[in-house]
Amino acid sequence: MEIRLQKYLAEAGVASRRKSEELILNGNVSVNGEVVRTLGIKIDDEKDEVKVNNKPVKQQEKLVYLLLNKPEGYITAARDQFKRPCVTDLVKKVGVRVFPVGRLDYDTSGLLILTNDGDLTYKLTHPKFEIPKTYIAKLFGKLAVGDELKFKRGIMLDGKMTKPANIKLIEGGPKYYTYEITIKEGRNRQVRRMCEEVKHPVATLKRVKMGEIELGDLKKGSFRELTEKEINYLKSI
Repeated sequence: MEIRLQKYLAEAGVASRRKSEELILNGNVSVNGEVVRTLGIKIDDEKDEVKVNNKPVKQQEKLVYLLLNKPEGYITAARDQFKRPCVTDLVKKVGVRVFPVGRLDYDTSGLLILTNDGDLTYKLTHPKFEIPKTYIAKLFGKLAVGDELKFKRGIMLDGKMTKPANIKLIEGGPKYYTYEITIKEGRNRQVRRMCEEVKHPVATLKRVKMGEIELGDLKKGSFRELTEKEINYLKSI
C-alpha cells in the first residue's frame, strides 16, 4: 500500500509527523538506498526499504480490536482442516490478520472479539480473570425452581463443579422458554452442557455480553471496531 514517507515514519514510531519531516529535509532518510529530501513522496510500505541514519525502519503492526456478531455455522478459528467457514472469513476486508478471543460453539451465535493484540487475548482468556459472559438461551421446557438453584450453586461437569451462574427467565411457553444465563468460566460448550444436565437442552444460544461489552443491535455476520472506551475497559480488567 502506498503511504507518504513522513506518515510511514510516524506510524513506525521513529518520530512525530513533524519531526519525521525534519529528518527527511535534513537528508537523514533513504528509500531503497537513495537519500530523500522531498516531502510528500510516497512509498510502498510492503516493498520499499526505508532507513533512518542508515538503520532499517520497520513499521509497527497496527493493533486492531473487532467485535463480531458470529453467525451459527462458523468455526471460531483462523482456519479449519475440514474447510468449514471460519470467523476470520467474515473480517478479511480489515486487511490485518486477527484471531478470535476465546471460542463460541459452531452452533452458537453472538458476541466474539477478534484482535491481533496477544497480551489482551491472554488476559481475556485466562481463567483467573473470571470475566462474566452473558447468553440468551432458548431451552426446551421450563426449568423447575430446583434446576435454577443448581445453576446458582454449581453443576458437576467432568467431575468438577461449575462456578455459580446467574439465570433469569425472560419469556416462555408453551414449548420453548428463554433464559438469560451469565457464567464466569469458559469450559467447552459449558452453557449447553449445564442445560443438558438439568434435562432442558438448548434450542438456540447467543452470547450478548462479555464483561461490560455488549453486542447491541449489530447484525449477524457483521462486525465493528471496538471504541476507545471499550478497549481501555478490557485492558483495565
